[in-house]
Amino acid sequence: MADQLAVLLDVSNPAAFEGLMRTLTSHDNAVRDPGEAMFNECKKQPDQCTTQLIQVLRSSQHEDARVMCAVLLRKVLTKDVHDDEGNTIWQFLRPETQAGIKGELLKSLLEEPSRSISKKVCDTISEIAAIIYDTTGWPELLPFMFQCIQSQEARHKESALLIFAQLAHCAPHLQPYLGTLHDVLGSSMQPTVVFDVKIAALKATINFILSIENQTDIDRFQDLVPLMLQTLGAALEEDEILAREALEALIELAENNPRFLRAQLAAVLTVMITIAESDKLEDSSRNYAVEFLLTLAQAREKAPGMLRKAPQFVQRLFQALLMFLLDIEDDAAWHTVENDEDEEGMGERYDVGQEGLDRLAIAMGGKTILPLAGQLLPQCLASDDWKMRHAGLIALSQIAEGCAKLIEEQKMLGPISDMCLAKVTDPHPRVRWAAVHAIGQMCTDLGPALQKEQHARILPAILQVMEDHANPRVQAHGSAAVVNFSESCPKEMMMLYCDALITKLIELLQSGKKLVMEGALTALASVADCAQSEFIKYYDTVMPYLKNILMTATEKQHRMLRAKSMECISLVGMAVGKDRFYNDAVEVMDLLMRLQQTEMEDDDPTVSYMLQAWARLCKCLKSAFLPYLPQVMPPLLKSAQLKTDVTVRDVDEVDENEDDEDWETIELGDKRISIRTSVLEEKATACNMLFCYADELKEGFYPYVEEVVQLMVPLLKFYVHEDVRNAAVTALPELLNDAKLALEKGMCAPHHDANWLKAMMDFILVDLCEAVVKEPEVEIVSNMLEALHELIDYGGELLPMDPAKMAQQLTGVAEMFKEILILKKSVQRMEERQARPQEDFDEEELEALNEENEQETDVYDQVRA
Repeated sequence: MADQLAVLLDVSNPAAFEGLMRTLTSHDNAVRDPGEAMFNECKKQPDQCTTQLIQVLRSSQHEDARVMCAVLLRKVLTKDVHDDEGNTIWQFLRPETQAGIKGELLKSLLEEPSRSISKKVCDTISEIAAIIYDTTGWPELLPFMFQCIQSQEARHKESALLIFAQLAHCAPHLQPYLGTLHDVLGSSMQPTVVFDVKIAALKATINFILSIENQTDIDRFQDLVPLMLQTLGAALEEDEILAREALEALIELAENNPRFLRAQLAAVLTVMITIAESDKLEDSSRNYAVEFLLTLAQAREKAPGMLRKAPQFVQRLFQALLMFLLDIEDDAAWHTVENDEDEEGMGERYDVGQEGLDRLAIAMGGKTILPLAGQLLPQCLASDDWKMRHAGLIALSQIAEGCAKLIEEQKMLGPISDMCLAKVTDPHPRVRWAAVHAIGQMCTDLGPALQKEQHARILPAILQVMEDHANPRVQAHGSAAVVNFSESCPKEMMMLYCDALITKLIELLQSGKKLVMEGALTALASVADCAQSEFIKYYDTVMPYLKNILMTATEKQHRMLRAKSMECISLVGMAVGKDRFYNDAVEVMDLLMRLQQTEMEDDDPTVSYMLQAWARLCKCLKSAFLPYLPQVMPPLLKSAQLKTDVTVRDVDEVDENEDDEDWETIELGDKRISIRTSVLEEKATACNMLFCYADELKEGFYPYVEEVVQLMVPLLKFYVHEDVRNAAVTALPELLNDAKLALEKGMCAPHHDANWLKAMMDFILVDLCEAVVKEPEVEIVSNMLEALHELIDYGGELLPMDPAKMAQQLTGVAEMFKEILILKKSVQRMEERQARPQEDFDEEELEALNEENEQETDVYDQVRA
């Protein structure tokens, strides 16, 4: 090993090191893995290793080796942490090594033939410069960059602009050069300049606008907006990939400094809406333009109401999004899928249009959007083209949430229901599906007002849809609409239709069609949840079917059917109560325990559904559930203890999880962070179930209190998932109360005395007081303060503690109150802004702001309480 390392790091002979670089590009693990191990050994001698990297980068004839050196040089110099203080290897290199690397990197920009490698070198230069600007500096860099700008070589110009773009965050250091930079950026976007250079200049311009703090300096760049728009337009004609790079940068500008665009808003909006409307451009380019416009519409904090002052553009955007919904085909697979969420035949623009209408309606409000809908949607619904009718219904479902308040105020529930109900009998099944979808979505967004006013028309229509045996997809969606209807339907109203609904749902349970049966199970569960004790009259009819499915749906393709039967049985049990349910509950729980002991695949929905079913059974059976805890708790604790599955990569690395629905990917700076959301959802479900057990079983949960407290307290700061934090917040007071009740009733072990309870209180309070100050979500702050109130209520006599701890906790509480008071002042500042509104502020913006302020005021009220 030592001899091999000496050969690799021999700076007089870079050939061996070049060979190592080439092994790192191999797709064969047997070749690449030993190479990676050897390179890790090389990094332990950083001066020699980085010197070899720069040598091979500069001299190799093999592009794959140069690419690897460019990537590794950046990573080793600026990313790999070399000590406990977070310093990178760069800070530990000898001065002569640093000087050599800086010089060779600049030469590489002038001589490297590959554009992609040059861009990687630019990244490395920028990051080194960012590290040393505040210390040793890099005096040669700026003159070199201005020299490149004057070069006749387009590649040199582009490289300089790429570096300027990345160094924009060092704007204070570049303050003396802003005038020169403005001129350089303007000249670099002239029509005669090549596109690579123009796009680099556009991105650099935006980065400077976003990094400069002085408004006068920012305004200096206003005259570059027309050049930026010209650059975008020209790129769309020549190279849409480059154009999308420009659009991405403009979206960032719209998100972070929308007010900069106000002076030339009409010109900017004209360009963007024209791109969105153009069917000659690629879908991705049009989607980016829509994203820009929606980002501008949603920029309420930084430019409230700005887009609402341009109604003609809002109308064109609404129309464009409506037309995006026509990106749909009647794919035969849509009719036969076994998942109602599958979107066969729906194109990329369809998804953008659907999401965009929702975002636009919420951002603009009903006063802006409803008149547009009233003008355009009836035309769609009257069309001979099924796609237009489908689009009109989907649009209606998407804007309901944003327009809900005005729809109710203007008594439009009837006319809107008319639009949907008229299409429940449409000749095309896709349109019938869309009509049912719109009805269901509006039941969610406009309920309970819609249910109270229109139930006599809506439920018979849904029942009619559930007769559509020739179209299982439509039939199953009728069951989904029952779920939406039930969520905010008064019990007495639901009972008017229970006979017909349950008869029909039992019929669907016997259809033999998996999708239809799954939908019927969910609908039955929601009806039972709504009807509560009134459901007892249907219990004997329904339960045998449910148990039969639970016992017989054992094939892999029926896993979701079995899982939904668990959900339905447990909700029916909760509805009818312990006395009626008990005998069946024992049989079901024995079956669940046997099922729990079987090996399940990672993607099996049974685990999550079973956790929730156990919790409902606990709520129903109360203390009768206690004998099952020893079997239920181990897998539940295992799920609650799941570690976050996170991968962090450079943005230019291939992300194997990018298209996996179980993973969510975000970009943060130059890193791509992927989080396995399915793991987080299981963890959140488990934590909520633990709260349920603690809340329902009281002192009966004592054997698990200590372990669960130890698990939950660290989760107060589990910032990856807010549902997990919220579960921990709500569970901890109940856990303390369980322990207190057990102690009072003499159920505790001898060593679990008053001191043990006091130590538990201390442990919870310290972390809760720390967490509330750092908590980013207003609603969770409110819940934390409520938890603090409950803890004091349950264990107030435990509060006295040693002076050091008392001081520590009081300091935490004081800081917490300080943060909340700052929040209150923020609300007051908003009120002052209402008194002296900005130029774009309007009545709808005032209404939206008042709704947001209500939540913050709730938090302040918690403090005062």
